[in-house]
Amino acid sequence: MMENEYLQPGGEIFDIPGSAFQAEMVSVEDTTTVFDTDFDWDIQAITVPGHEGLTFVPWGADNQLPYKIIRLVGGDEVTAQNKLFNIETCYGAGLELVDKLTGQPTEDDEIEEWMERQALPTFMLEQITDMKYYYFAVSVIILSKDGTRINKIRHKEACYCRFQTPNKNGRIENVFYGDWRRGLPKTCEKIPLLDPYDTLADLKQRLGLIPLDNGAMGAATKERKFAILSRFPTAGNQFYPIPYYSAIWRGGSYDEKRLISVGKRAKLRNSTSIKYHVEVERDYWARICKEEHLTDPKKMLDRVKKEKENIRDFVTGIENSGKVWISGFYVNPNGDEVRDIRINVIDQGRKEGGDWTEDIQSASNTICYADNVHPNLVGAVPGKAQTNNSGSDKRELFTMKQALETSFKDLLLLPIRVCCRFNKYKRVRPTINMIQLTTLDKHKDAETVTTKQNRNNDND
Repeated sequence: MMENEYLQPGGEIFDIPGSAFQAEMVSVEDTTTVFDTDFDWDIQAITVPGHEGLTFVPWGADNQLPYKIIRLVGGDEVTAQNKLFNIETCYGAGLELVDKLTGQPTEDDEIEEWMERQALPTFMLEQITDMKYYYFAVSVIILSKDGTRINKIRHKEACYCRFQTPNKNGRIENVFYGDWRRGLPKTCEKIPLLDPYDTLADLKQRLGLIPLDNGAMGAATKERKFAILSRFPTAGNQFYPIPYYSAIWRGGSYDEKRLISVGKRAKLRNSTSIKYHVEVERDYWARICKEEHLTDPKKMLDRVKKEKENIRDFVTGIENSGKVWISGFYVNPNGDEVRDIRINVIDQGRKEGGDWTEDIQSASNTICYADNVHPNLVGAVPGKAQTNNSGSDKRELFTMKQALETSFKDLLLLPIRVCCRFNKYKRVRPTINMIQLTTLDKHKDAETVTTKQNRNNDND
């Protein structure tokens, strides 16, 4: 940056007339209004691209809310790590299809082959990620041509899904999948949405396998792809749930932490921290040039620059630690000491940018509270001043955290349960195992014990 210039938030450089100072201006987005349109019915429906006569409910006032959430969560190290921690604890020890009779993972070849074709670990992690970010997840099942078997189950990213405007009965009939990041796409995929409250029966009724609710047999559909919605209940029952953790934006905790972080960074950049003050006698430069018989102005200037570099390297170089600098010294007729070079060490005091330490800890703890994550489990406020729990306390906190994920797991298992029932895998039950840490005992390290291993111990 040139002298007499400064940087605006937009990145443009402007002159400050008559000034020799440089400054950096940084702005922080106000996130307290991100969820101003709390109720989806306040937003006008939009015609679906490529599907005339159908409309969808935009997600947020500008249909860009899910992408704003991704950007805001990823814009702070505490919120980003909290999301990862919640995803990992909800995943636990992973998905298993357990034999109901033996209590062990199934060894049925047909079921194991079906599981391998679904890439279930990836599928579950994708579903959990959307559930933790948006409090709902969308999956798609693909049936065989004859409609007697579910061949595949795939995840659909929630941020690219939009719900059709409900019919007169309040039922959402379709999910529209497309790239909405740059406005309305030219076209999008329409996927029929199964009834979230009676998913299996709705699927069988559409295929003509069981009677309708009125007792009559309906016509079998030719559709072979259907969407399943797993949704965590939120107050108001909006089409797109408003996550409980979003209070960090409306409440201001997120802004508070970001403002403190930006303020500390700006202070570090705009403040000059000086450790050494070097005083040089005014005739010293001319004297060294005279001693080396330099008369050319350019060579004299180069020699002065070289001498300054020597002084700087001496006081800042690690390799010069403990060495001695010898310079000229005499007392003038007035009795004052005159030194060629004097090096003064400046007391640093407290570190630059060290303000607001307690404030940023408080903001981080509030964010962790909103995400239902204990700060000690993720190290949101590291350092010696942080109050740490014992190993036993942390183990209990970790166990409690996983126990609280039960409701999310039950919702996330809905698509897998539908697949097992429809494919007549009657002897298996899908479950997401919980990780339990054992205690330290007799000089042994802590072990990770899954519910499957616990079942083995119980059988023994």
